Amino acid sequence: MSGPDSGDERSDDSGEPRRHDPSEAPLDGTDEPARGSRSANDGRPRNGVGTEDEESVVQRSGSGSESDDVSIEDDGIVRWFFGTNDESVVLVRDILSSVAIVAVIGLLLFGISGVWPPLVAVESGSMEPNMEVGDLIFVVADDRFVGDDSTGDTGVVTHEDGEDHEKFGKAGDVVVFEPNGQAHQTPVIHRAHFWVEEGENWVDTRAEPEYVDGASCDQLQTCPAAHDGFITKGDANPYYDQYQRGGANTDVVQPGWITGKASFRVPWLGYVRLTFDSILGGMLAPQPGLETVADTVGTETPVSSAGAVGASVGAAGVAAAGTGAAMAAGRRRRR
Repeated sequence: MSGPDSGDERSDDSGEPRRHDPSEAPLDGTDEPARGSRSANDGRPRNGVGTEDEESVVQRSGSGSESDDVSIEDDGIVRWFFGTNDESVVLVRDILSSVAIVAVIGLLLFGISGVWPPLVAVESGSMEPNMEVGDLIFVVADDRFVGDDSTGDTGVVTHEDGEDHEKFGKAGDVVVFEPNGQAHQTPVIHRAHFWVEEGENWVDTRAEPEYVDGASCDQLQTCPAAHDGFITKGDANPYYDQYQRGGANTDVVQPGWITGKASFRVPWLGYVRLTFDSILGGMLAPQPGLETVADTVGTETPVSSAGAVGASVGAAGVAAAGTGAAMAAGRRRRR
């Protein structure tokens, strides 16, 4: 039997043969590593220590993670606020972003409409079917988007003169006004029927008899007209607002009492604020006292003044934008 290969084994101090490790110096005394062995710097760690390339990779990755960890001391409070991943700060950032979106939408709507608030909604059905309960109405200033045949410098086209100016299903503009010019009362959104001048006997000369229940001028407190202005009426109401038993129960509407004109409606969106208002008990906007309106002769029905609009920001998409815009809305009621 032949002895062990001198290239593969050698004896240690104990005399026992030991297999040669190729990574060690060759037995023949040369500096060449054994065939098939790797060089000392081939990327393979020795004695638990990585190579220079591996160490540089570790250092680069470590510095990247450190750059994500911003601090007030090193980066300042602004950069820290927008760069930190702290959950509480992220929540605050999200809330502020939503508020900023709402503010931008509100400013855009204000720039277009020229009035504040530019969105209103109502809870009564006095303008049905052309305006439904819970509709969100976009309102513009009376001097914007003026139609032909407007009355004087008011920017309002009346039902009488608005044959070619249809708004919400009928001729003439729908206006938002303060009854009797009293700012503390809930504004009303009704259609302007015709213009009268101070001292005019409008009941006997201009009015539709059924809209005053066949009454004559001397039977109405608003006739003759005490001043120039508009005769108004809710589309679903049986009488003019200037009739004692009319919807808004107001005097002839002076141009200065008008706060805007209805432009278009968004169905159902007004319910968002109505819901919030009912939950919060009117905290989003103060509620005036109850007022009365008449649906039929001799019958007065109390109407809640909770008709208002507004909204909270939605979670995302169109819903967020729509409800966000509604935050800019105010309180209106059709009676």
